[in-house]
Amino acid sequence: MPEQKTLPDYFDFYELPVAFHPDLDAVKAKFYAFSKKFHPDFYANESEAKQQEVLDLSTLNNKAYQVLSNPQKRLKYVLELKGIVETDEGYQLPQSFLMEMMDVNEALMDLKFEPDAEKLQQVKSEVDAIEFQLNDELHDLTKKADENPSDSTGLLSAIKDIFYRQKYIARIREQLTKQ
Repeated sequence: MPEQKTLPDYFDFYELPVAFHPDLDAVKAKFYAFSKKFHPDFYANESEAKQQEVLDLSTLNNKAYQVLSNPQKRLKYVLELKGIVETDEGYQLPQSFLMEMMDVNEALMDLKFEPDAEKLQQVKSEVDAIEFQLNDELHDLTKKADENPSDSTGLLSAIKDIFYRQKYIARIREQLTKQ
């Protein structure tokens, strides 16, 4: 069995509660404060060990900010932190969603062989609508999970499902841009 890699806790590092919607002003403030505090130039005359420690903290600060300030990265990170999503997990999307996506995929395949600007726009509109609905559902669920973190277990599986649906939609979106 592969060894479980422990995630660094960026929320703990920034002294913030784990949340899908953290206070972004606080995230930014911590990032700038730590950027100054852990700037390698201030430790040029320190021991090699101290310089490495500061470099590690500076790197951690940069990664924490990149993840916590980006909604998609933050969503995945929070789900991983809570043990809901695992790297390279073979998640099975619901059959109803896959059937809906099969129609979109067939339309994309048809467009490869028979380009049609009107049909392409229709497929893009359909994907936009699906994406909008998923984003709406996700926002509602993550807000509820943040409001009551101790009672969010049921919500987390629904959030996970939407996370994987969004990943699927992102792949479709990539195909749309190649049309």
